[in-house]
Amino acid sequence: MSKDAPPTVDQLVDDLIAREGGFVDHPADRGGATCWGVTEAVARAHGYGGPMALFPRGEAAAIYRRLYWLRPRFDAVASRAPRLAAELFDTGANMGPAVASTFLQRALTALNRNGKDYPDIEPDGRIGEHTLAALDAFLSLRKGSGELVLLRALEALQGERYLRLAEKRPANEAFLYGWLANRIGQEELPNRHRL
Repeated sequence: MSKDAPPTVDQLVDDLIAREGGFVDHPADRGGATCWGVTEAVARAHGYGGPMALFPRGEAAAIYRRLYWLRPRFDAVASRAPRLAAELFDTGANMGPAVASTFLQRALTALNRNGKDYPDIEPDGRIGEHTLAALDAFLSLRKGSGELVLLRALEALQGERYLRLAEKRPANEAFLYGWLANRIGQEELPNRHRL
């Protein structure tokens, strides 16, 4: 694979797990105990019954592929815009796939020049045929820079949400620096694929 090749889903999952690290049970985290970034509630919902500190990395990887790549259809986005799909995957793993998908839908609608380029999209948090058609139209019209512009729009929405979370719940300030440092600006931070 060339240096400029987009990352595979396996690479995205490996990078995400490396950033998330092993077992954590931070008192300010409403999600409770996590391992490899997977909350105890998600692990239990997928059949894991053991202690979270021993949650297998392979099970975490399988959950990320299934719930945060395939189910939200980020694989369909990857066939069109791999860097955009990588961002959606990371945002979805942190905020939920529906939030990431809604960010994409909002950005595509805001960039359609009042419906001249393609119809508005209902921001329902699901990547369906209307969202994919809008993405295809946008990328066709904005060859070269379109994917980067969408990446910037997603990161802007993500950053605003992080700030709002910290403002609404002061305990979230414990996580704000890490969220901003490790989740936004993928192309500039270490341990992230250069996009």
